Amino acid sequence: MSKQEIRSPLPGVFYRSAKPDTPPYKNNGDLVAAGDTIGLVEVMKSFHEIKADVSGSAIRFLVDNEDAVMAGDVLAEIEA
Repeated sequence: MSKQEIRSPLPGVFYRSAKPDTPPYKNNGDLVAAGDTIGLVEVMKSFHEIKADVSGSAIRFLVDNEDAVMAGDVLAEIEA
């Protein structure tokens, strides 16, 4: 199996759920389909969905909820 990286397209704050009181889009180990939202990056009060490019058997997050990220940072890996 190969690992596919999901990178942040822009700098901001990474969120794993839409709101603090809702479950995360994905948890470590979850199945992922191409096009699934895996989180959000917030920049200046604007939220941008981060979607998986590929389907895979498991996702592993490399950043925590509410971590500051830079453009190009790897957010998660998918076992494709």
